[in-house]
Amino acid sequence: MTSTTLSRPDPSWLHGVRRSTAVPRVLAVVAFLGGWQLLVPVLPTEQIPTPAAIAAFMLNELRGDTVARATVYESFAITFARLGIGLVVTFVLGTGLGVLMGVSRRADAFLRDVVVGMLAMPFVIWALVCAMWFGFSFTTPIITVVLAAIPFVIINIAEGVRSVPRDLIDMSRAFDVPRARTLRRVVIPSLMPFMFAAFRYALSLGWKALAVAEVFGASSGAGWVIRFWYTSHRMTGLFAYLGFFVVFAIVIEALVLTRLSDRVFRWRP
Repeated sequence: MTSTTLSRPDPSWLHGVRRSTAVPRVLAVVAFLGGWQLLVPVLPTEQIPTPAAIAAFMLNELRGDTVARATVYESFAITFARLGIGLVVTFVLGTGLGVLMGVSRRADAFLRDVVVGMLAMPFVIWALVCAMWFGFSFTTPIITVVLAAIPFVIINIAEGVRSVPRDLIDMSRAFDVPRARTLRRVVIPSLMPFMFAAFRYALSLGWKALAVAEVFGASSGAGWVIRFWYTSHRMTGLFAYLGFFVVFAIVIEALVLTRLSDRVFRWRP
């Protein structure tokens, strides 16, 4: 006579841990930083600091203990202001041009090669060119953000306009649905995936372009502080501010983009 032993179910907390995606993400960060910490002492250079040294430097900066002429809060306030202005200008211009290309074949033929050429241009080139054109001014990084991000917005919005279901628009006209309601209920929901993709591209590219532009063509902001630590031969400070850029990007992704995506696409099943 055989007996069957029923497996006991996992506790609720253990089941939640196994299903959570946060645990693998935390383990990946721990493995990366741990490997970095162990690898630095055996490298043939002393110019790469350990994560522990970088973390200590970042903590001092957050406390306001710095020899730079601006604190981390003042520097990133300027950087975020430039990013916000650049993204607003990018979306206003990019959405208008994208809609124009989406509804007009002549406009698409007129603008497409220019937009594709801008897509192929590295943002570091835009940063250098804008620095030569406008000097070390507040607007140089803003213009760099616009030039680096706007072609992605234009292309995504144009493709979104072309993807709007024509049958639904014709049906709306046949049933005398007001244009405002058609725009709100048909056109905008169809455009939202493309607009959200355009926003993510613009934010990602604008963030990187802004950092490079502040390094090469600004006298303030977080990118300028990176150049300050580089010219001072303080690699720990340079890596610390690069770490701030990475941390802010992760926070924006987790707290802004993910929640915005859930809200924008809550109508999806």
